[in-house]
Amino acid sequence: MAKVTSKDGTHIAFDRAGNGPALILVGGALSDHSGSAPLAKLLAPHFTVFSYDRRGRGGSGDKAPYAVEREIEDIDALITEAGGAAFVHGHSSGAVLALDAATKLPARIRKLSVYEPPFITDDSRSLPPEGYDRKISELVANNRRADAVEYFMTAVVGAPAPAVAEMRKSPMWKGMEGLAHTLPYDIAVLDGRMSGKSLTKAEWEGLSVPALVMDGGASPPWIRNSAVALAKALPNAQHKTLAGQQHNAAPDVVAAELVKFFS
Repeated sequence: MAKVTSKDGTHIAFDRAGNGPALILVGGALSDHSGSAPLAKLLAPHFTVFSYDRRGRGGSGDKAPYAVEREIEDIDALITEAGGAAFVHGHSSGAVLALDAATKLPARIRKLSVYEPPFITDDSRSLPPEGYDRKISELVANNRRADAVEYFMTAVVGAPAPAVAEMRKSPMWKGMEGLAHTLPYDIAVLDGRMSGKSLTKAEWEGLSVPALVMDGGASPPWIRNSAVALAKALPNAQHKTLAGQQHNAAPDVVAAELVKFFS
C-alpha cells in the first residue's frame, strides 16, 4: 500500500486502482480498506479509486488524542494525492465522516454519496443505553476487545444477541476484535446523532455539493428513515432505495448506482 502524510504527521495507507476521476471510499466501523476491495474492483474501470485505512487501522498510523477533525484532514490529504478534487462515497459511520468532510471541504469534494448513515431520527427503534460510549472505552482500555465489539453490535447497532453470538464463531470476528480500539472513533464521528432527534437543515448548511443518499429496501425501518430524513435536510440531495439490500449491500448493486451518479 502507498501512504500519504496527514496534517498532523500521521501516515495514512491507501490502495489506488483504475483510471478516471478520483473517487475515495470511506469505510465504517470495524472495517479497513479490505472491506471496500470488492466495490473498488467494480468501480476501477470508471474511476481512479482510493481505498484507505482510516487512522488506527491496518497500515495507517495514529496519534492521540483522537479528533474527528484529524480524520477529515486524512481525507483532505488523500484528495491532494488525487489531484486536488475527488468524489467521495461513505458507508455507515464512514458515511457520517464523509458528510462532515464534505461540509468542511466543499471546494475539494465534487460530489458525495452515502449509504445508510446510522443516525436515529425517530422512535422506530430503542436508543443506545446512556453512557454507551464510556462503556465501550472502558472495555477497550481493559483489553476486553471481544466484549467491546459484542456490546457495540448489540447495544449500539441493535443487532440481536443470538446473531452476534453466531458472529463470534465466524472467521471475520478476529478482524473485528483487532479494530475494537477504533470504536470510540466512530462514536465520536456520530457525535450524539443516535439520539432520536430530527436532523436540522442548519447542520448541513455548508454542504452544497450534489449528494446521493441511499438505503437498502431490506434494512430496518430506523436506518431507512434516517436516510430519508438526511436527504430532506441536505440542500442538494437525492434519495435512492436499493431494493432487497441490507446494510452490507451487494457491491455490484452499489457500484451501478455510483457509476450513474458520479458520471
